[in-house]
Formats: sequence, C-alpha cells, structure tokens
Amino acid sequence: MRILIVMDPGIPVPPVGYGGIERIVALLAVEYQQLGHQVDLIASEGSYIEGCSLFPSGKEGFPPGKKEMNKAIFRVWKLLIEKRNQYDLVHNFGRLLYLLPILNNRVKKIQCYQREITTKNIEWITHLPNKNLVFSGCSANLIERANPPGKWIAIHNAVNFSQYSLEAEVEIKAPLIFLGRIERIKGCHTAIQVARQTNNKLIIAGNVSQLSDEYAYFKTEIEPEIDGEQIVYVGQVNDFQKNQLLGSAKALLMPIEWNEPFGIVMIEAMACGTPVIGFNKGSVAEVITNGITGFIVENMDEMIAKVAEVHTIDRTSCRERAQQQFDVPVVAQAYLMCHC
Repeated sequence: MRILIVMDPGIPVPPVGYGGIERIVALLAVEYQQLGHQVDLIASEGSYIEGCSLFPSGKEGFPPGKKEMNKAIFRVWKLLIEKRNQYDLVHNFGRLLYLLPILNNRVKKIQCYQREITTKNIEWITHLPNKNLVFSGCSANLIERANPPGKWIAIHNAVNFSQYSLEAEVEIKAPLIFLGRIERIKGCHTAIQVARQTNNKLIIAGNVSQLSDEYAYFKTEIEPEIDGEQIVYVGQVNDFQKNQLLGSAKALLMPIEWNEPFGIVMIEAMACGTPVIGFNKGSVAEVITNGITGFIVENMDEMIAKVAEVHTIDRTSCRERAQQQFDVPVVAQAYLMCHC
C-alpha cells in the first residue's frame, strides 16, 4: 500500500524539541514502512524520515505565519491533484482543507485531530460529496465533547516503548515528578502542594510559557516555591533526560485543570513503569487503568491519599498494560484498520 502523510509547515518531522504531533507522525511513518508500505510525507522543510519521499509543505519556523499556511494549502492541493490516483491512503494531520481536491476520490482518507475539534469546517466538508473519509480523535472524550458530524473513531496516541527503560523498583524516598509546560491549566501549583503535604520531593521539568499571563504565573506562584531541595526545577529536558527522570520517580502527577485531549507524558511515564496519578479530566480516564497503571482522582485531597498507595502498583505490570494499548504497532494498526 502507498501512504501519504500530511503535516502543516513549521516544525520538522521528527522534531528536535517541541512537537508532539510531529513525533507521532515520525513514529507512524517508520512503522508503516516496517509493515511493508511505501510512505510519502508532506511536511515542513528540514523533515527527514529514512525511506520516505519528502514534499515540503513550507518553511521551518513555529508558529508558521498566515502567509506560509496559505501557501501550504496550494502546495498540498497541487501534489494531491497530480498524484491523487497513486495513493491508497492519505493520512492528514494538518488542515482539513488540504483534503478538498480528493474529497470524492476513491482514495481512503483519515483526518486526524490531536487538539480541540471545531465543527464548522467539518459540517461543511461532510455536506460535500465525499468517499472513504474517516475522522479520528486522540481520545473518545475529545470527540464526545465536540459531537461532530461524520464517521469518527477514537485512536489514542503512541510512544515507542523500546526507547524507554523499565525501572521495576524505585526507592521509598524516590521523588514525585511533574513534567509538562509550566502553565496554570497543567496544575504545577497543585503538584507542589501535594509534594509538600506528603513530604515528598518533587522534580518539575518543562518549559516556561512566554505568554504574559503564564510567565507571571511561573514567577509569582511557582518560582517562589522552588527551593532546590524539596521542590526542584530542572527546566526543559530532552528524551534521554525525560526517560531518566520519569523512570526514577515514584509517580507522575497530572493535576490538570482542563480537558486535555490526550497527554503523551502519561504513557511516557508508564513506559518506564512509573504510575500516573491524574485528575479525572479530558482523556485521563481513558489512559490510566485505575489500580494498574495509576490512579484516577477527583481532587487534590484524593491525589494526596493516592501518593501513599503508589507502592501497591507493580511497575512491570504498569508498563506491560500500557504497552498493550499505546505502543506504536498497536496504534498504527488501528489507523490502518479504521476503514474496515
């Protein structure tokens, strides 16, 4: 089968730093090839996946400007018009508008949503003549909240479990960890309170948002709590550091204050055997298997109580269960089967 994966310009595939969707695209491109498929890629300049033909969608630079995004539409349209009968599957992680030239073509099409779903364009597209068009969301919660028209399937995100090391045991005094952007909706301030009230060390890893409100949040509510001993901030981390920090933690805290569509960090932690304690918002209840890969809680008091129970989670079983659900081969196969 010949597959075309489509991405917006801005961040190369795979990304060097920030770029969760781009990482997923890279993993899928490699996996599809390992399954024997030919893979072409429309993505930002600077992208490279061994074995894939690259058709640049635009210049590297995030966020891409409006002019660059508009140029990308015509670049994608030109390629799809020229090669519309050469592909068996077009897997689009970019703008829905990209699919317009092949909307009623026989080629199978998957429009993938990793962020909040707005229904206006979906309603317009689904009223046009179309064939073999399936929409996917990275969680059932994401789809249910939007209640969009069309054929939908929930397919979770993935990580490559072979790139994460299982830490089957950690010390009783192992730290808790918070890993993510330092923004209010991510709940870092709550993680700090949980660590203090349970007398645990907390490692905070992630970049500080430069948006004025979020930067002020870091400076006034997070930075004053950092003492370098019990509350430690290590900044943004690379994949090697992430693996090391997650594996050495007793639990990952996810005290989110919004309906996060997925939260890849949860399965990155589980891949190391580290259980996750997360607030019951967004996709958390779909990702955590309660009592096996972590605990789903409703508030800070419940999170505090569950910190005392993380030792009851078998870390090997935690990784095994997560791998059955979120490893790349599982997710790639789900995408390939969604037209059946």
